[in-house]
Amino acid sequence: MNRRKHKKLSRRLVDAALVGDMSRVRSALRAGAPAETADPAGSTPLYVASVGGAADIVRVLLAAGARPDTESGIGSEGTPLCGAACWGHTEAVRALLDHGADPNLREDHGTGWAPLAWASKGPYPETMALLVTAGARPRN
Repeated sequence: MNRRKHKKLSRRLVDAALVGDMSRVRSALRAGAPAETADPAGSTPLYVASVGGAADIVRVLLAAGARPDTESGIGSEGTPLCGAACWGHTEAVRALLDHGADPNLREDHGTGWAPLAWASKGPYPETMALLVTAGARPRN
């Protein structure tokens, strides 16, 4: 796939994930959009779907090859698990953990907050309990 087509498909996929449009997500993937991609701002489709709580889209992207621990953005976003935990999107958190997301991975290249810290700020007790069950440890 040439560079221009790759960029166009990547944008289509990120935009579809951002608005939670499953049919457009599936269409972009069928057209060849890589699940592990980003838009020009560095946002990944998995991150935007996770922040939006679109657990069904999160599952489709993971099944298509998106990596659960890929950091999104250029310093201002984070990991999909942190994004979902921040807003208490328990089903998106569950989907990410089921696909191997690290419950202790801190964002900002390891210098930021972990998912449990984000969930505790909500507070989102159900999300926190799920993360602790998955092995999340409180930060000292």
